[in-house]
Amino acid sequence: MFNYQFSIFNYQLQMVLFPNCKINIGLQVVNKRADGFHNIETIFYPVDLKDAVEIIEHKENNNPVDYSQTGSPIPGNTNDNLCVKAFHLLKKDFPQLPNIKMHLHKVIPMGAGLGGGSSNAAFVLKLLNKKFSLNLTTEQLISYALRLGSDCPFFILNKPCYATGRGEMLEEISLDLSAYRILLVNPGIHINTGWAFTNIKPAPAAVNLKELVNMPIQSWQQHIKNDFEKAVFEAEPAIGEIKSELLTNGALYAAMSGSGSSVFGIFNKKTTADIKFPAHYFHKWV
Repeated sequence: MFNYQFSIFNYQLQMVLFPNCKINIGLQVVNKRADGFHNIETIFYPVDLKDAVEIIEHKENNNPVDYSQTGSPIPGNTNDNLCVKAFHLLKKDFPQLPNIKMHLHKVIPMGAGLGGGSSNAAFVLKLLNKKFSLNLTTEQLISYALRLGSDCPFFILNKPCYATGRGEMLEEISLDLSAYRILLVNPGIHINTGWAFTNIKPAPAAVNLKELVNMPIQSWQQHIKNDFEKAVFEAEPAIGEIKSELLTNGALYAAMSGSGSSVFGIFNKKTTADIKFPAHYFHKWV
């Protein structure tokens, strides 16, 4: 009886969520704004590759956040971690938030165009909101998320979306890829997002992504592009070679996600693609 009660007590004190990543189906850089950011058009699609984040109330701790991490290492200062920043962002407006322990287990490749860091931050906002009954609406969570990063608002909704502005203006769309398999590949090459933006020329959107994703997926390769691919593939040919390899092995559609360096291929479930990548590449079917 005591053990049962203890397990319930632990469950009430802690909570775990599993932040997933995203892919971009098409990415058009429309123009540069006066604030230095760029307006884009893209389709965000959630993908079932996940990290894990756990929060435990820890009133006895002297620090507001006792942060720990396992899995893939995250470089940099802990205070710059988006998960920690998400806590402090809410703490400013909700001083009643207690001190916590936060643990992140990292699986999603970082700096890879998959939005892993943004997802972690957005899920921390959702986790704190639920665990401590802050009663924030979806719109309020999106507003907080935007202060952490341009991709963060998408992960509050976490549904297929047509995105404009910096990526924060979201319109849910009907897009279901569950009938297909997606292969994610990351070669471990870091692409600096600032560099990527300086090496493309913004232009009005060439195609209507909302209309194109309603077409048969077999037609996507001909029409749906990622504006970052040209510059990135020229600078890092190995990334372009991944895309070519996926298409050669039966992908119905393949593209780079975000500003790279991850590439994904969408395959029929019946397609068997035994692709040999270098040992240091991350690759996973989802």
